[in-house]
Amino acid sequence: MLKKICSTLIAATFTLTLSGTVLAKEKLIVYTSMKESLIGALKNKFMEQYPEVDMDYQSAGAGKLMAKIATEKESGNIMADVIWTSEVPDFFSMQKNGMLHPYISPEVENIVNPIPDYDGSFTAIRLGTLGIAYNTRYVKNDPPKEWEDILKPQFKGAFGIANPALSGTSYMSVALLKSEFGWEFFEKLRANRAKVGKGAGQVIDDTASGDLLASLAVDYITNDKINKGASLKLIFPKQMLVIPSPAAIIKGTNNLSAAQKFIDFLLSEDGQKIIAGEGTLPVRKGITLDPKFNMPTAEEAIERAIPIDYQSLIAEKEETIKRFTQIIQGRN
Repeated sequence: MLKKICSTLIAATFTLTLSGTVLAKEKLIVYTSMKESLIGALKNKFMEQYPEVDMDYQSAGAGKLMAKIATEKESGNIMADVIWTSEVPDFFSMQKNGMLHPYISPEVENIVNPIPDYDGSFTAIRLGTLGIAYNTRYVKNDPPKEWEDILKPQFKGAFGIANPALSGTSYMSVALLKSEFGWEFFEKLRANRAKVGKGAGQVIDDTASGDLLASLAVDYITNDKINKGASLKLIFPKQMLVIPSPAAIIKGTNNLSAAQKFIDFLLSEDGQKIIAGEGTLPVRKGITLDPKFNMPTAEEAIERAIPIDYQSLIAEKEETIKRFTQIIQGRN
């Protein structure tokens, strides 16, 4: 009997050892500027589909994440396997500096790809769109439909825009509006006493409270507040501000297979449905959007988008922010 028990224990130990070997998990660390509700939902679904991968993430502003990567690079050990933010110029810089591992997912054939000269160094995961959010309690007659509408007397001293020196998304928006309408547009905004807020979230909060009547607004932030009962409506003028949010694999990662699986998942139907559910545009074709968000399709957004010259955005950032500050805030 004792011999039989010992044999059973040995067999069980052997099985567990084998199981431990077979089920040893791959690791994956993602640095992202996406909001917690989005990256959290994606993590849960990803680990459900890929139980062999133990994923973790750090969520922070893109600037903080890039500073963290720079520090880690200096020490010789970048902790992240994947980086996913909305600061497209950062990805061009990392690509130029040889920091990214190119990967063209098989899912790419199913997406709308806004990246010029695409080589797999980084891939758009969602399309961030910005429009005009306005307070429906106070703006009932003649609501804005086009960019020129925010220059009307109705919005004098009551339109807000985030400071492009503090918000990368705001900088991209300012640069695109400048390329489409020239600095004259911002001169008119100044004449209409437009206000500058610290961040994209703040100007939307001020619009929801009624401190502002309207603001330059990010889609998912606005839609989240609408979902929670805010008296807001988001409209998209015909010239759309469309800013991709790319993801990339860090060169030299020890977890390449897991990183590739994560990129595949983000572009998959399941991943893109989660992204669409957060009130922002998926890049995958054929994903149904909730009508309550009143958003265009990805294909339509790209068609209406103000063209982006990424190299100019990178080269002219300091000068653009300086000029904006001089005009809107009256600083030299």
